Amino acid sequence: MKAQANILEDRLVDFAVRIITVVEALPDTKAGKHIAGQLVRSGTSPAPNYGEAQSAESRADFLHKMKICLKELRETLIWLKVVQRKPLCSKSRLAPILAECDELISIFVKSVQTAERSKGSSI
Repeated sequence: MKAQANILEDRLVDFAVRIITVVEALPDTKAGKHIAGQLVRSGTSPAPNYGEAQSAESRADFLHKMKICLKELRETLIWLKVVQRKPLCSKSRLAPILAECDELISIFVKSVQTAERSKGSSI
């Protein structure tokens, strides 16, 4: 289980770095700056929140932090779709990160469901 946690943490850190790369490619316009700010906040927060979940003080704390990760990933997906539909960035740059965001959301949905089913057990 520890190895899986490290793999997921690495994916989240890589995802954050990729989000920063997308943000840096956005145009220097009013809309670009607004979206950049939103995207950098939501897209970089799952990694440190997941780190906090790994040191959770209780099952409830763990579940809460995992749900924050999921919430932030879902927000990031919406902002990436906005960037794609405008378009504010090349489709070739966005397609892989959209796919990764979708995969990460799926992982966190399953993790939250599993944690909710086993609320009675300890971490």
